[in-house]
Amino acid sequence: METVSKAAADYRIIRKVTVLSGFVDGVLAVAKLIGGMAAQSQALIADGIHSISDLVTDLLVIIAARHASHEADSAHPYGHGRIQAIATAVLAVLLALVALGVTWDAVTRLRGDGDLLSPGWMALVIAGISVVAKEAVYQYTNRAAKALDSSLLRANAWHSRTDALSSLIVIAGVLGVMLGLAWADAVGAIGVALIILHAAFQIGREAFDELIDAGLDEDTLAMMRNTILGVPGVIGVHELRTRRMGSQLLADMHIHVDPLISVSEGHAIGDQVMHVLGRKFRRLGDIVVHIDPEDDLVTPGPIDLPLRPDIERALRKVLTRGGVGSEHAGETYLDLLLHYVGGSVIGELTFQLPAPEQRSDLGEQSRILSERLIEQTPLSEVKILYRG
Repeated sequence: METVSKAAADYRIIRKVTVLSGFVDGVLAVAKLIGGMAAQSQALIADGIHSISDLVTDLLVIIAARHASHEADSAHPYGHGRIQAIATAVLAVLLALVALGVTWDAVTRLRGDGDLLSPGWMALVIAGISVVAKEAVYQYTNRAAKALDSSLLRANAWHSRTDALSSLIVIAGVLGVMLGLAWADAVGAIGVALIILHAAFQIGREAFDELIDAGLDEDTLAMMRNTILGVPGVIGVHELRTRRMGSQLLADMHIHVDPLISVSEGHAIGDQVMHVLGRKFRRLGDIVVHIDPEDDLVTPGPIDLPLRPDIERALRKVLTRGGVGSEHAGETYLDLLLHYVGGSVIGELTFQLPAPEQRSDLGEQSRILSERLIEQTPLSEVKILYRG
């Protein structure tokens, strides 16, 4: 329930931030398009198209965040976080198309196939207002993105900043025209288009990396390894794999522990690894820990080693057969502990402690039994223990 509640809370924040951004984008888009046509500024019209793309982006962000906040179900056991990546990829494609369209129009005018426009002070005022408004939206959205660690919201924040930067280019282009450079506005439109195209590439690359399960950067992986190795009982860590899903991170790993500890102790060490990782890396939403008794990258475990039923049958056959040469002939052990280490199986057998009068040569009897069990069972080493 904690994950669901957090996702719902994140969605409410994203919606609030994006609705405000959308309102600003809508007002600016109308002002730039009308002002660009009235002031005869191709660059300002291009910037207005950019603001319309911002408005479309805001809508995509809200829709994607809403669907991504849905809890995991049987068909989507990892949740719906990838919807954010898909929406971000769509956004990148739309931005690239806008940039190419603006570039084509500006180049056509520069070649003489269209009229070069002559903007004036109105275009400067509208572009100046856009710079201030969009930078304020960027700062507001980026703070929320950092608080939620949302790549989708971060992408939308940078989309707002590119709008502010493009408005600066509009100002430069208009000033150039007013100084007598008739081509400056069209060149400014191309500059706006290049900024849009760069933003599309950056946003699209991040979405693409998430969709193909790209891992985290090496610095973060090194921090994770050091955190894992700091847990008592962990000897080593390997096959540490990470990937992103929306605002969450997923990680799985193999940790190397002492091969002779109990299963429950190994499990407790794994639980502690999950706990410290989740506490240090807040975005980790799913952690899978595989417990290894040895580094299986260095010493791969054979797949043909016998399991407990086969070993127990072999032990019973030896212990119930006459002529074992010890006091344990015909006995049944109280406990059997198996260790699969170094490509072989080690067994620890626990017997009932004999009566005092039968303990005189107990050490020798144990040695003989151990040798017989090693010869006639799959065990490579046998330890005989006693319980009173």
